[in-house]
Amino acid sequence: MRDKVKDILLESIQVKEELLRKHVGQIMGITNLIKEALKSKGKVILFGNGGSASDSQHIAAELIGRFKKDRPALAAIALTTNTSVLTSLANDYGYETVFSRQIEALAGKNDIAIGISTSGKAKNVAAGIRQAKKMGIKTIALTGSDGGELAKLADLSLVVPSLVTARIQEAHITIGHIICELIEEALC
Repeated sequence: MRDKVKDILLESIQVKEELLRKHVGQIMGITNLIKEALKSKGKVILFGNGGSASDSQHIAAELIGRFKKDRPALAAIALTTNTSVLTSLANDYGYETVFSRQIEALAGKNDIAIGISTSGKAKNVAAGIRQAKKMGIKTIALTGSDGGELAKLADLSLVVPSLVTARIQEAHITIGHIICELIEEALC
């Protein structure tokens, strides 16, 4: 069991080392897009399924609450938290619409939409990004594996270099924490 624990930790470290080698510029680009949206009185809109839904909620909470220091709240929302909206949209229109309909209803021109999918193949996340683009809203994708359709749709995409869902999710939350820290330093 000790060897298995070591192997898992090494695998996680290797993914993050690859991010360090090849993706720092993308993390900075994503941070700059979010910073500009917030400076323009826009909000950060995050969405995904399963663990990516949790990551969306986690990042929104860090922005609204605080990351490292007490400061004014930053506008963010996770589209995964209103079960009445999610279930009514899924029931009435199909699960593929649960994010695109919310983007249509809640997003404004200065906002930024962030779709999170470990595979990049989530149809509802892709539909949310497509709706945001249709409305002229800047879009970001956090994915893994080969990036799937989502990586091609978004204005800026970061594809975590791993095929393992758990390692991709660990990297996504690390990226989210980096962005929150940089945003907090820049704006507060």
